[in-house]
Amino acid sequence: MSRRVAGRRPEVASEWLILAVSVFIVATQNGAFWRGLLASRDPMAPGTWAIVAASAAMLVATHVVLAGLLGPRAVLRPVLAVLLMAAAAAGYYSKRYGVVIDPSMIRNVLATDAREAGELLTPGFLGHMAAFGALPAATVLWVRIRPRPLRRAIALRAGLLVTVALVGIGALLAVFQDFGSTMRNQRTLRYTITPANVVWSLGAVATAGLGQTVAPHLPPDPATRDAATRRRPTLLVVVVGETARAANWQLAGYARPTTPTLAARRDLVSLQQARACGTSTEVSLPCMFSPYGRADYDEARIKGTDSLLHVLAHAGLQVLWRDNQAGCKGVCAGLPEENVSRSEVPGLCADGRCLDEILLHGLDGVVQAATGDLVVVLHQLGNHGPAYFRRYPDAFKRWTPACERNELRECSRDEIVNAYDNALAYTDQFLSRTIAFLEGQRGRFDVALTYVSDHGESLGEHGLYLHGMPYAIAPREQVEVPMFWWIPEDAAQGLRVDLACLRTRASGRISGHDELYHSIVGLLDVHTPRYLEARDLFAGCRTR
Repeated sequence: MSRRVAGRRPEVASEWLILAVSVFIVATQNGAFWRGLLASRDPMAPGTWAIVAASAAMLVATHVVLAGLLGPRAVLRPVLAVLLMAAAAAGYYSKRYGVVIDPSMIRNVLATDAREAGELLTPGFLGHMAAFGALPAATVLWVRIRPRPLRRAIALRAGLLVTVALVGIGALLAVFQDFGSTMRNQRTLRYTITPANVVWSLGAVATAGLGQTVAPHLPPDPATRDAATRRRPTLLVVVVGETARAANWQLAGYARPTTPTLAARRDLVSLQQARACGTSTEVSLPCMFSPYGRADYDEARIKGTDSLLHVLAHAGLQVLWRDNQAGCKGVCAGLPEENVSRSEVPGLCADGRCLDEILLHGLDGVVQAATGDLVVVLHQLGNHGPAYFRRYPDAFKRWTPACERNELRECSRDEIVNAYDNALAYTDQFLSRTIAFLEGQRGRFDVALTYVSDHGESLGEHGLYLHGMPYAIAPREQVEVPMFWWIPEDAAQGLRVDLACLRTRASGRISGHDELYHSIVGLLDVHTPRYLEARDLFAGCRTR
């Protein structure tokens, strides 16, 4: 217990401090765990109270052991303060957005730039962090740890850890069948135990690859291109969308006209059932530009193999990555890259952010300077949340009232969807302007464009917001994405593409991201050993 010494800060035994912090965290920051555990249970049934009591004992024991092992007396208070802050942050986002804190989410967070992170620092978050993170942490740092002889301190700490471990194990055994069944049926429930989820996931990310034989980057993939059948250079633009989901995409059957300009065209080939490689940019970008895709997903192998852009460069094509977001995630490493997100162009840029049409600013100069075949990737800011209302100009406030807050739960679902759809409507204009730009290059190039989003987004369905759910249990809204090809008739002749055949293939079941690498390699007549004809959308649709 604690005692006050006159004129000094109160003293408390380290064991009591660890226990108090653990109980506080379990009681206040594990709402997502409790909601998942108690879903569909009768609150008045004796079995419900039994599993609540046993789970509380297990969670407290888990965090006591965690803090006890991480925090020897010399650093105990800072360790507990960090755990309190981590628990407050994880608890808030789990509650507000339904996110799951697993290793993939930690990687996604670590790859987020400061501007994206700033949009998540809402007043609600800051208030929560002050009340449940900073204030308790300050209290922990204020009190003094009661000094003890080393041997006695070690014995008491060991006694605490052994005691709570036995209590936790006993509690687990008492409800093992019920608890085990729940954890098997809700596999992500373990990643809602806060802050153990943060510590475990950070450790998994930090130690990834340790103890393994890490293979170096594989030698460059050989790539050649037969130029004999080409009339003129090719200009291909690959637009990587951000957080656009098929569920709200007019071309995929959505009732609202979110893509009216594109829908009016008769020269688009829209893929109806495209799926993303992952539920975050950090996973999807390397995956979609790799030869493996989701079907053969292996993160280490993807990172150790040449991306599509490297293969095209080896084959002699000029490549350029233009970015209005947070980079290419290694896809364009060592290749020409332009980040235009911090440009200062009136009407397109303000407050450190640019609308996506900035990606077209200066593109004519890039194309004019090209001396042969050119592939340009345009990486959108798109519908990056939660500030959907910042992704489009005032002229695109088509559906109102739209949510104009970073804190999505302060808006109704209709307001959130209105803001999201307005941002899609602006993407429609951006893509239409990009196609118009390419049409102006048809005298010199065989031109083509493909668009695909990196992943989807949850807008409140099942209590989830944003993205980043583990792929195995991610809702369809986060994995089904819009995708289309635009190839005008004259370019189709030059590229030897049968457009009628292509439309027939696109109406079938297409994975989407898994076909991107192989379809572009096939379209551009690049020969490389990792090419798979079965994943080439154009295979069987080439003219001679």
